[in-house]
Amino acid sequence: MTPGVVLRSLLFALFQLAITPLFALIALATFPFKPITRYRIVTAWSRLMVAGAEKICGIHYRVLGAERIPPPPFIVLAKHQSAWETFAFQRIFPPQVWVVKRELLWTPFFGWGLAMLSPIAIDRGAGPRALLQLLEQGRERLARGFCIVIFPEGTRVAPGARREYQVGGAWLAVKTAAPVLPVAHNAGELWRRKAFLKYPGLVTVSVGGPIATEQLTPQELNRKVEDWIEGEMQRISGQGRPA
Repeated sequence: MTPGVVLRSLLFALFQLAITPLFALIALATFPFKPITRYRIVTAWSRLMVAGAEKICGIHYRVLGAERIPPPPFIVLAKHQSAWETFAFQRIFPPQVWVVKRELLWTPFFGWGLAMLSPIAIDRGAGPRALLQLLEQGRERLARGFCIVIFPEGTRVAPGARREYQVGGAWLAVKTAAPVLPVAHNAGELWRRKAFLKYPGLVTVSVGGPIATEQLTPQELNRKVEDWIEGEMQRISGQGRPA
């Protein structure tokens, strides 16, 4: 850690603090608009976050396999290490909705904007009702042309660590016959979970080829996704932080 990292992290925090309440109010004002119009307005905040991380903190990124991204709709099953990818995916992939825990919508400012993006907000304690909601709302979002982003590990996981891949995203893909795009990245090496400090460097986002789901069970699909992501993580891990 250097004084420069501390100063840049502080400036970025002030940047977030300055623009987030304003964008939360703008997000609420978009309620009467069509979903795709709301999406384009509200996600300007995410694009500003990525730009701010680049300009202030020196966090740049590259995308490997961008040519593999098919026309929407599809389902993204991705590694989750940091807050960075929740912003950057809105730059990298077509218009999307996320499967999130319902409690996130109650977060001041951030949750208000998220609510305007038509998320699938799940009550994790609802059991079978949560799966029914996932299927009904997931099918409806895909029919409207949105992609769906799901983090199968369920929470942010530190670099080098692993959690069990939950089968819900694979189950939704099989039930809707939507193709799946596995995505690996190493953002947590620069922007760690719940960490104030943001380190300069290069995030690598690696996009796998679309996986057809028609002939797979949810368990088979989940295993294919996990094998690809974790194998790719071994290849790209350690590349984020500059020497």
